Amino acid sequence: MFPFQENISNGVLSRTFDRDVPATELVWHRDENDRIVKVIESTGWYFQFDDELPFSLRPGDVLNIPKEKWHRVIRKENSSKLIVEIVEMKVAQHV
Repeated sequence: MFPFQENISNGVLSRTFDRDVPATELVWHRDENDRIVKVIESTGWYFQFDDELPFSLRPGDVLNIPKEKWHRVIRKENSSKLIVEIVEMKVAQHV
């Protein structure tokens, strides 16, 4: 079970994190592919790469998340829901 609702349209993932999602569900993780993430809606949400300080997520922010780099989102009290759009950069593999 994921801490978000997800829709996909034209290869773009739209994820919505509820304003009341428990912090215990917002875990450190890595992705299999590079991703470009655009923040659509956010108040009281932060993003953090491993070994870096968290920073506030604001509507219009665009994040480049390299594959296999540890990261997480953080929800502060009195936050809104968080909505992001994600484009996964899949690299063609040659055999």
